[in-house]
Amino acid sequence: MPTAYFFKAVASDGKVRTGTLTADSDKRVANELRRQGLIPVYVGATPQESGGLAARFKFNYTPGRRRDVMFFTQELSTLLNSGVPVDRALTITSELTDRPHFRGVVADIIRVLRGGKSLADSLASHPEYFTELYINMVRAGEASGSLAQVFERLTEFERTRDELRNYIISSMIYPALLSLVGLTSILILMEFVVPRFATVFEQSRMQMPLPTKIMLEMSKIVNRYGWMAVTAVVVGFLSMQGYIRTVTGRLWWDTLRLRIPVLGDALRKAETARFARAMATLVANNVPLVQSIGIAGAILNNKRIAGSLEFVAQGIKRGEGIAGPIRKCGQFPPLAGHLLSVGEETGKLDLMFSRMADIYETDTRAAIRRFTSLFEPLIILVMGIMVGVLILSMLLAITSINDIAV
Repeated sequence: MPTAYFFKAVASDGKVRTGTLTADSDKRVANELRRQGLIPVYVGATPQESGGLAARFKFNYTPGRRRDVMFFTQELSTLLNSGVPVDRALTITSELTDRPHFRGVVADIIRVLRGGKSLADSLASHPEYFTELYINMVRAGEASGSLAQVFERLTEFERTRDELRNYIISSMIYPALLSLVGLTSILILMEFVVPRFATVFEQSRMQMPLPTKIMLEMSKIVNRYGWMAVTAVVVGFLSMQGYIRTVTGRLWWDTLRLRIPVLGDALRKAETARFARAMATLVANNVPLVQSIGIAGAILNNKRIAGSLEFVAQGIKRGEGIAGPIRKCGQFPPLAGHLLSVGEETGKLDLMFSRMADIYETDTRAAIRRFTSLFEPLIILVMGIMVGVLILSMLLAITSINDIAV
């Protein structure tokens, strides 16, 4: 008896389509979607739960899930390249994983696969772990009979992306800790140490030096209105977070970050490297160029750059190639367009995307080093001046007390 099935699929322009189709089975619905030029991501009797764009790519910010996907990809790559059948490779991978929850995920993938679905469709049943890029790569590998090579490329893709992410995070930890320690030290001085000097001066009724008077007034303000300032900062932070979660707010925030001196350059190069690495992986597996643009854009963190890829996709559809639209969109470094022009001329676009990813991953590391080399001394200088002024004010106060005593 025909049943209405809910579906989610990716069109050739990279956009997600949802709706319902009536058929005898979910497999027939998937076949009909493919016949229409769509790539099925989900087909089922109930709508797939969704938390919006952030929820779909939430795994990108969860270290545990990233490690699970990395382990899964590496093990399948090794086993498939050794000639082990897919279902047996999945079973071995399930037995090797140490995390019970992910073992259940792999077991469910095996169950769906043995139920007659492809490996790509089986992976698509867990979008919290596997991105559209990952799923479409596997689908292309199944269609071309090169699944082992696809997992090898996915392993390299996940490894390089993870290395770049870890480098950026580790580079920013020290400046963040330095700022936190410096700010905390100043607050402790203003909250607990300076008020003791105020008590001494009030009891002696002596004339205070001007720097000491300013310091004591600032301490009173911190003690009296500090909680209000902290509350305002927390409320402002939460409000900003809420605004950034909106489409308009996220676009404004991502645009602002790109305009920050030094840091904006590092962020742009990091996004370029991420985009190029994804495109190299997709194009090498014969995924259509427009579709590759849509999938690669979905994994970018910066929505300003991701939004410019719609212009690039339209240019490709008009027959302009990819190098020209990339240059015209104005969101990628100039070298990117020149590299892609060479790739189009030589017919080796996948290799040029890979080369482009290598270049900008290296440039990102260099840009992050430049930012930290400027930011760390600046933080030390600012915090040093603030703490020095406080200490100088205290010393002036102590000196004035000694002069009176003499």
